[in-house]
Amino acid sequence: MKSERARRFPAPRRGQLGFTLAFCLFSALLIANISGQTKWFDDLNLFAQPRFWPLVGLLFMTGCGLAYLYYLPWKTFSADDKSEALRWLGALEYAAWFLVYVLAVPIIGYLPATLVFMPAIVWRLGYRSSRYMWLSVVFGLATVLLFKTFLSVKIPGGMIYEFLPNGMRSFFLLNF
Repeated sequence: MKSERARRFPAPRRGQLGFTLAFCLFSALLIANISGQTKWFDDLNLFAQPRFWPLVGLLFMTGCGLAYLYYLPWKTFSADDKSEALRWLGALEYAAWFLVYVLAVPIIGYLPATLVFMPAIVWRLGYRSSRYMWLSVVFGLATVLLFKTFLSVKIPGGMIYEFLPNGMRSFFLLNF
């Protein structure tokens, strides 16, 4: 039986319990790892310590998450919570696509990786006509040219470029 407070809760219910638990867990994990990410110096006062303000922020983050969890009018998962959590996890797919792209660039090079992954991600997003495929290739090529040629961003060449003849290899390493 729902309490009066749970029935009158103005916000949508779905996903709040899962989000709050994940938020508290993530902030506690960050607190547990703060000593490996920041330093504490003996000769500095408290407010000048590199660890002090991040720790204050993380403690506040954890405290707010725990307070929200405490005042949440329901403490059980529903089917709406599960479907909402699955939607959040679905976003991790695109992070995985990006990680595969980042891992592919040093192996096959910036240009080939971009020209493979741009149409692949456009296909995954549901734009499957040949028009969108060609637009993604043109956009990928323009992106590579903009970053490597015009902005002179130093991106390491792919290992696959080592198999090219000397003159072509240096051209590809510098421009693609």
